[in-house]
Amino acid sequence: MEGKDCCPLLWRLALVLMAVVVARGWNVTYDGRSLIVNGQHSILFSGSIHYPRSTPEMWPSLIAKAKQGGIDVIQTYVFWNQHEPQQGQYDFTGNKDIVRFMKEVQAQGLYACLRIGPYIESEWTYGGLPYWLHDIPGIVYRSNNEPFKFQMQKFTTMIVNMMKAEKLYASQGGPIILSQIENEYKTVEAAYHEDGPPYVRWAAQMAVGLQTGVPWVMCKQDDAPDPVINTCNGMRCGETFAGPNSPNKPSIWTENWTSRYPVFGKDQRTRSVEDIAFHVALFIAKKGSYVNYYMYHGGTNFGRTASAFVTTSYYDQAPLDEYGLVRQPQWGHLTELHGAIKSCSKALLYGSPVNNTLGPLQQAIVFRGSQEICAAFLINNDTRSTRILFQNIPFVLPPKSISILPDCKTAVFNTAETSTKVSTRTMTINQKLDSSDKWQEYEEEIVSFDMTSFRANTLLDHMNITKDASDYLWYTFRVQQDSPNAEAELDVFSHGHALHVFVNGTYAGSAHGSHDNSTFTLQQSVFFNKGINYISLLSVTVGFPNAGAHLERKIAGPRRLKINRADFTNYAWGYQVGLSGENKGIYTDSGSSKVQWNTYGSSIRNRLIWYKTTFDAPVGNDPVALNLSSMGKGEVYVNGQSIGRYWVSFHTDSGVPSQTWYHIPQSFLKPKGNLLVILEEESGNPLGITIETVQATEQQ
Repeated sequence: MEGKDCCPLLWRLALVLMAVVVARGWNVTYDGRSLIVNGQHSILFSGSIHYPRSTPEMWPSLIAKAKQGGIDVIQTYVFWNQHEPQQGQYDFTGNKDIVRFMKEVQAQGLYACLRIGPYIESEWTYGGLPYWLHDIPGIVYRSNNEPFKFQMQKFTTMIVNMMKAEKLYASQGGPIILSQIENEYKTVEAAYHEDGPPYVRWAAQMAVGLQTGVPWVMCKQDDAPDPVINTCNGMRCGETFAGPNSPNKPSIWTENWTSRYPVFGKDQRTRSVEDIAFHVALFIAKKGSYVNYYMYHGGTNFGRTASAFVTTSYYDQAPLDEYGLVRQPQWGHLTELHGAIKSCSKALLYGSPVNNTLGPLQQAIVFRGSQEICAAFLINNDTRSTRILFQNIPFVLPPKSISILPDCKTAVFNTAETSTKVSTRTMTINQKLDSSDKWQEYEEEIVSFDMTSFRANTLLDHMNITKDASDYLWYTFRVQQDSPNAEAELDVFSHGHALHVFVNGTYAGSAHGSHDNSTFTLQQSVFFNKGINYISLLSVTVGFPNAGAHLERKIAGPRRLKINRADFTNYAWGYQVGLSGENKGIYTDSGSSKVQWNTYGSSIRNRLIWYKTTFDAPVGNDPVALNLSSMGKGEVYVNGQSIGRYWVSFHTDSGVPSQTWYHIPQSFLKPKGNLLVILEEESGNPLGITIETVQATEQQ
């Protein structure tokens, strides 16, 4: 009986001690070796999961799978333009509920890293900055500029105070052990000349002054002021990182890119898990103590949140794919890597490293401590397999690999040897929406000059007119033609991203730019009637820019127009923001009932059409996707919620669509009668759309 009572007694004692820790909080500090959490040095693995790129219903599963994969910390940005879309109007509901996300991290026993920014880049429209900043007089973003610093400090302080109020900092017993201020500023700092360095110092001082009780970092900022830690971003930080700018700061890798973000018109750039593992092991061998995978789960850029030309699917090649399914061998190989490195923790944290040359391209980094603690990393930088002798023990090192020896004798893991079976993602058709009887359509009206109320005698900037309220802006004017059916050459130069031209309500041509060059020229022969002719240009942005210095100066839309070489740039122009279907909200149940929908195929034009149907949710819990391979370009809504932009017609260099399947989260669906509304800009065929379920299976 005495033995049986022992474990429950110890368990009750442990619970009491845990309660005391939670009540008092953890002391989070650092030294030159690592972060020190509650008095313990730690080797930490982190994974980026962004709360707005998934749904609250997905968060528990995503975090649990990350934990099972050996992740200690969940890292996320804070998305300013999601939380304050209009100045002074805040939104923390739904998938913007950052407090709920942090509490889920805490509930599953993980730490958190909160990258407040508030500029984040992140392939997020406008780099996460709300567009209303643009209209503040005299503002210069990310500079020693008082209007910007005032707004930045106000938002940062609000987020910090929100976290404090919910006791979410580790110093209060919460999960947040690390915070970030600014983001990769060194890449643009020179563009701000004398206003760059003082801004860095101010941002660091402002953040530290908020007294969160946990350290702050600045990524890619090699002169980050004390006590802020400078950190590395990239794919090869074990090779490229110059190290902390103080011997008293730890070596932290805030972004280890698990692939590269995809863009419309470009083939997916993938990265092998063997390469990821090699560079993680190398970073740790060079006294790194914190590695974050960007992304561990990429997710979905719902609505209009993606930045310029970035696809709706985000970092689908991560260890957890867009749908939250485990992707192998990425997940499994990294899980084994984490276990191997954690088995070396004592030697790594308390031993002293020594480099031994094993060959021209081979070396051993050995950590030795007291009580015969020893761990070794055997590195082969050759592209060929190599035999070496280490401590009189023979080893075969595969090409470009690192073997990890927790006892300096036995290799328990090699970065190039993957034992995990490859998983295959299967899309299974659940429903075909191929019946014309099920579809209805609404023809978007072509706005002419006479329909506009906002006028200017020049071409205005698209971004400054729409203020991110819509992707669409009509530029309209009228011109007199004295002879009938006259051919004319239309020449439009635009700063992007896409443009559709209508003459007297009839489609006349389209053009678009690309991620690498958003500017383009549309040259088109058109015919004018005798008398007044109406020219309507529909300018389309595909996300606002997210990077580079002076975002407040970025422009979009038509900048010059000529007809038969005559310049009409400074002319009487009429403007209208958004499409009529957008403004009426016809993608919602209530808005849909306010317009007259027609039978499928009855429209005069075959583009700029809204299509509507209903479908039942697939049975079961498998993720759901729309196959839009038959469509062109536009946006898709399910039960009033936008699941993102699509651009199937913009093929990659290898001749395939950049993205074909579009994620419908289960929480967006109801069992029966789901409203599907699609805005099609081009000439796509909705009868080819299918509802599909998604499964991931390992190859046998």
